[in-house]
Amino acid sequence: MAVAVERLITSDILKPARYLGNERLAVHKPWDTAAIRWVLTYPEVYEVGASNLGHIILYNILNAQPRQLCDRAYLPGKDLAAKLRETNTPLFAVESKRSLTEFDILGFSLSYELGATNILEMLDLAGIPLTWRERQKAGQAGGEFTNLQSQFPLIFAGGQTATSNPEPYADFFDFFALGDGEELLPEIGLVLSEGKEAGLSREHLLLDLAQIPGVYVPQFYDMAEDGSVDPCRPDVPKRILRRVATPIPAYSIGLVPYVETVHDRLTIEIRRGCTRGCRFCQPGMLTRPARDVEPDQVVEAIEQGMRATGYNEFSLLSLSCSDYLSLPAVGMEIKNRLKNENISLTLPSQRVDRFDENIANILGGTRQGGLTFAPEAGTQRMRDIVNKGLTNEELLRGVKTAWEQGWDKIKLYFMIGLPGETDVDVLGIGETVSWLQRECRGKGRKPLNFNLTISNFTPKPHTPFQWHSVSSTEFKRKQNLLRQEFRRIKGVKVNFTDVRISAMEDFVGRGDRSLGKVVRRAWELGAGMDSWYENLDQAFSAWGSAIAQAGLDWKYRQVENGEWNLFHIQEQKRSADTENTQLLTPNSPLPTPHSPLPTPHSPLPTPHSLNIPLPWDHIDTGIDKKWLQEDLQRALEATIVPDCSFEGCSHCGVCGTDFGHNVVIESPAIPKFAGEFVPNPTKAQRLRVWFGKQGNMALISHLDLIRLFDRVVRRASLPIAFTGGFHPMPRISVATALALGATSSGEIVDFELTVPVAVETFREQLAGEMPTDIPIYHVEQIDLKASAATQLLESAEYLITVAALEEATPIQWQNWIDTIKAKEELWYEHTTKSGKSQLINLRDRLFELELVETHNSKAESISSVIRYLGSYRQDGLLLRPEQILFMLESVASVEFQLLHIHRNRLILGV
Repeated sequence: MAVAVERLITSDILKPARYLGNERLAVHKPWDTAAIRWVLTYPEVYEVGASNLGHIILYNILNAQPRQLCDRAYLPGKDLAAKLRETNTPLFAVESKRSLTEFDILGFSLSYELGATNILEMLDLAGIPLTWRERQKAGQAGGEFTNLQSQFPLIFAGGQTATSNPEPYADFFDFFALGDGEELLPEIGLVLSEGKEAGLSREHLLLDLAQIPGVYVPQFYDMAEDGSVDPCRPDVPKRILRRVATPIPAYSIGLVPYVETVHDRLTIEIRRGCTRGCRFCQPGMLTRPARDVEPDQVVEAIEQGMRATGYNEFSLLSLSCSDYLSLPAVGMEIKNRLKNENISLTLPSQRVDRFDENIANILGGTRQGGLTFAPEAGTQRMRDIVNKGLTNEELLRGVKTAWEQGWDKIKLYFMIGLPGETDVDVLGIGETVSWLQRECRGKGRKPLNFNLTISNFTPKPHTPFQWHSVSSTEFKRKQNLLRQEFRRIKGVKVNFTDVRISAMEDFVGRGDRSLGKVVRRAWELGAGMDSWYENLDQAFSAWGSAIAQAGLDWKYRQVENGEWNLFHIQEQKRSADTENTQLLTPNSPLPTPHSPLPTPHSPLPTPHSLNIPLPWDHIDTGIDKKWLQEDLQRALEATIVPDCSFEGCSHCGVCGTDFGHNVVIESPAIPKFAGEFVPNPTKAQRLRVWFGKQGNMALISHLDLIRLFDRVVRRASLPIAFTGGFHPMPRISVATALALGATSSGEIVDFELTVPVAVETFREQLAGEMPTDIPIYHVEQIDLKASAATQLLESAEYLITVAALEEATPIQWQNWIDTIKAKEELWYEHTTKSGKSQLINLRDRLFELELVETHNSKAESISSVIRYLGSYRQDGLLLRPEQILFMLESVASVEFQLLHIHRNRLILGV
C-alpha cells in the first residue's frame, strides 16, 4: 500500500521535488505483475544519489529484466526525516511511494568508509531492524521468504567500499555484491524469484545466493582471533570472487531530475578499470583489467542520450580518461555532430602526461570548463615510489599546453604522508607549483593560478600500501610546513583535508567485524555524512565516543600514532643534506590487535610478517597478495612498474578466465574540427505561451522550471535563439515566478526562434516533451519588437483557500469580504530589502474580491475559497496572497491560515 506522502512532501520542506519520483525517463512498472521488487538506495541526499552513474545503470538494467521491478530511495533531508518520525511514517521508495518493507530486496551503495551511518539512518526510518541477526529473529515466525508482514526485505550492499573490505559492516547486511553489478544483480534476481516461488526459508535462500560468484553472505563466515575470515560451513566458497562486467553505455541514459544535481549532465563511461598501478590507488587495483568501450558505442550513446535528456553538457567517465586512446576522436566527432546545439564536454581528473592539443580542442565549448590534474607528489622520487609514472618534463608539458590553450586556472591534487616521504618531498609541492607558474608566463596573459587540494594519504585494502600508516601528528606538522611555504606564493588557493577524517577513514576502512558496534553507536550518537560538513567537531566526537565505548580506543590510537608503518625514516638534522635520507630495511613483525604497541624506534616488519592474515583476505579481487608484497618492495626501491595496458604484463594475477584481460582499442582517425558553436542571433519569430503548473509540478522551483524549458526545447528540436557573449543562453523568458507549492492555470513564457515554426506545430512539439502536470493552453505569435511579458504585467487573479481558526458561518465570511471592499484604506507595514519600514495602502492594490465557496467540515478548520484580482507590477506594486490574510485579520479579529494558492491568470497591459 502506498504511503500517504502528500501531507509530508509540501512546500515547507527543502527541495520537495527530490521526493516526487517523476523524473524524465523514470521507469514505472506495474506492481502486481512483478515477481521480484527491488529498491536501489543511495545513502546520500537526492542531489548526490540521483546523479550517480552506477545507480542509474543498475536501475535501468534491473527494470529491463522481465517480471522484475526496481524503485529508488535516498537519504531524506533532516526536515523530512523529522516529519517521518513525528508521523510514524516509514521511509518510502520515490516512484511507488510504498514503504521499503514492502519490497523483496533492498540494496545500498557503500562507496565511502564512513557512509554506513547513513545506511543505518535509512533502515531505522524504514522500520527495518539494523542487523541481520535482528531481522532473522524478527522473521522467524514468518518462515518462508514471501515478504509478508512478519518478514523484512533482504538487505545487501555493493560498491567500492563493500568490495574492498565488507567486514566492518558485516553485522548489518544479509549479503554483499562484490564488484561490477551489471550481470551479478540480474543473476541474484533470478535466484530470488525461484526461491520465492518455491517458498524457501530466508537461510536457504541466502545459501543459494552464496553459490553465485560475487555474493558474500557474512553469516556463513566467522572471524578468527587473528582477524582472518573463514567459512563456518562447508557448502560456501572459501574465497569470494569479485565480479567483472563489460560497460554498456546505453544503460547510462536515464533519470533526468528536475532539481539541480551534483553532476547535472549526461555521463557516459568510456573505459572501466585502470592498470597504471599507482600504489596508493584502491579503485585502480579493484577494477582491473582495463576495458575500453567501442568508440562507435560511445558516440551513439552520447548522441541518443543528449537528445533523450535535453542536457546541454556531457561528461566522459573513466578512472583515467586520457588512457582511452579514442578520446580525441570520440570527443571531436560528438562536438562536430552537436555543433549547433551549444553543448559542452567535461572530463574528470585526467593524466597530465597525456594532455595535448587534441584533448584541449574537445573540452568545453563556448563555456570552457575547469581542468584538473593529479601529480600526487612534489618530487620525482615520491612519484616513482607511488608508481605515478609521471616525470617533471611531462608535468610541465601538460600544464603548459593547457595554459597555451587558454586556461588561466588549473586544479591540482597532491597527497602528503605517502610512504617514504621526507620534508624535502613535502616542500617539493610548493617548489613544483612555483616552477610551473614561472614557466607559464607571457605578455598579455594573466599569471597562471592554481587551486590545490592537498589530501592526507589513507592506506586502502588490496593496495601495496595497505600495510602502511602515518600519525596524525605528522600530518599536522606537514600541513603546517606547506602553509608556511604557500604564504610566499601568489595566485594559489590551497585546501587541506581534515586530519581527523583521514584517521577515521583509515581506522574503519582497514577494520574487522569488531567495528560493527562502533558504526552503530556512532550513528546513535548522531554521526552522519551531513554532520561532517555541517558540524565536523560534533561528528568526530560521535565517532570518538563510539570507539571508546566499544573499548577499541587503543586500536584507534595505533592508527592515530602511525604505528602500523612499514617505512622508518632516520632522524637527522633538518638541513640541506636530508635529501638523501635512507629508508631502513623492514625486520620485525607487524603489531596485531593483541600485541603491545611498538615504540617510535621499533624495528620494522619483515617480509614474512606481511603474510599475517588481514580482514579482507577472503575477498578475491584477482590480484595476488604476493604481488602486492613484491610491489611494496619495488616501492621501497623507488622502482617503476609500466602500465600493462600498453607495455608488458606486470603479472599481478588478474588476467585469466575469472576476470578477463585488458581490452585496449586503437583510436580511429580524429575528425577535422568543424568549428566552435556560434550563437545564432537571428530572431525570426517570437511566440508567447500560456501554460499551467499543477499537481506535483507545483513543487518544482522557478529555477528548476527555467532549466526544464531549456531541456524541453532541446528534446523537441525547436530552433531556439541564443544570447551572445561568453555564456550564450537560450532566449526563453518566463513572465514571473510562482511561489513554491502554488498551482496555476495562467503562467506565461516567451520563446524566440531562429526559424519560423507554425504555431500549432510548435505547441504540439512543446507539449509532447513537457510533463503532463505542465499543460500548454495556448500559443500565439507576437511582434518581434513587442515588449517582454515581464514588462507588460499589470495584475494577477488568484484563488486562495483560507482557513479560519475559529468557527465562522458563510454569512460571517461574506461580511468580512464586504467590509474589506467597503474600506478605502488598509495600511500595512512593509519592510524593504534594505531593512527600512514603510506603510502601504493595500486597498489601492486590490481591484476585485469575492467569496467563491466555504467548506464546513467538522474534522478540519472551516475554510473558504476566495478569488481576488490585485496589482502585479514588476516595479514592486504587488498584492500578495499573504496580504489578503492580513486584510481579513484586520476586519475580523480572527486568526487565519493560508492553505493553498492557485493563480488563475496573469493580465498583461497593452
